Amino acid sequence: MIKLQVIGNLGKDAILNNVNGKNVINFTVAHTERFKDAQGVQKDKTTWVDCAYWTDRTGIAPYLKKGTSVYVEGTPDVRTYTTSDGRNGATLTLRTLSIQLLGGRPNEGGSGQSAEHSQPAASYQSSATVVSSPSDMTSPLDDLPF
Repeated sequence: MIKLQVIGNLGKDAILNNVNGKNVINFTVAHTERFKDAQGVQKDKTTWVDCAYWTDRTGIAPYLKKGTSVYVEGTPDVRTYTTSDGRNGATLTLRTLSIQLLGGRPNEGGSGQSAEHSQPAASYQSSATVVSSPSDMTSPLDDLPF
């Protein structure tokens, strides 16, 4: 098995599709590497990866917005094609096995607030128990179980 790991930013909002009764989330991730050429001039090289996440867990789709930083892991596939003018081309595609959000993107207003804070939190609720007041606690604070 060949595994590909990509860290980058989404190039556009993810699209949720239904293909033959199965859910797939399609999105693109861009990774830019900065380097200096032989003359010492700094250059940028951007690699685009088309991703397909076949899953029933589609709750992440609304959070996959343009500019969001993600870590994606899966199996790679290089697809070759011929353009209408006869040139050969290739695309790197990734059959996504897992995805993690690494951080938000700046709001269009430029406030620097991450997208995590502007999205509804109802989709991802913690299962931790919240103690509302000290009188609800049954054991002393300094009696730790370890």
